[in-house]
Amino acid sequence: MSKMLYSATMSLDGFITGAGGDMSWLTDYLGPDPTADTLAGEIGALLVGHRTFRGDDPHRGTDKEEKPFGGAWSGPQFVLTHHIPDTPVPGITFVDDLDGGVAAAKAAAGGKYVNILGADVARQCLAAGVLDEILVFVAPVMLGDGVRLFDHPGGTRVRLERIGVAEAPHATSIRFRVAG
Repeated sequence: MSKMLYSATMSLDGFITGAGGDMSWLTDYLGPDPTADTLAGEIGALLVGHRTFRGDDPHRGTDKEEKPFGGAWSGPQFVLTHHIPDTPVPGITFVDDLDGGVAAAKAAAGGKYVNILGADVARQCLAAGVLDEILVFVAPVMLGDGVRLFDHPGGTRVRLERIGVAEAPHATSIRFRVAG
């Protein structure tokens, strides 16, 4: 059965985007990374938030633009949104509820991971009890503002079990299992 994995590159101060959703900061930290390279082969489908889908692309202006993981991955993508477009987008399925999106993405993943892209979708999956793992690539930079990896005003404690750590030239990756 497919598991739900939230993966993101995060600044040391906890942000996955810069102010205003800016992703250009990430280009300095893209490069060879065995963990990221392996991850692409473990993913069977994506569950993406609307803000992430419509957001800034760190590969803007290159041949990797608008390609998940810079073109290292291709497959079924499900975008969770309350604003389903009238015009279809090739290769994208829009879903308007979390349960339906999770079910569709898991069915399409074929036993591989459903990779979650977007902090809000990850937070919703965590609250619904369907998030299995988190993989964070920690980049050696502090952004000071932006979208946090996990944000829950008023606080929520989430117990995690570390299941892996790896270093690469541009980031340190830490993989966790959600302990429940």
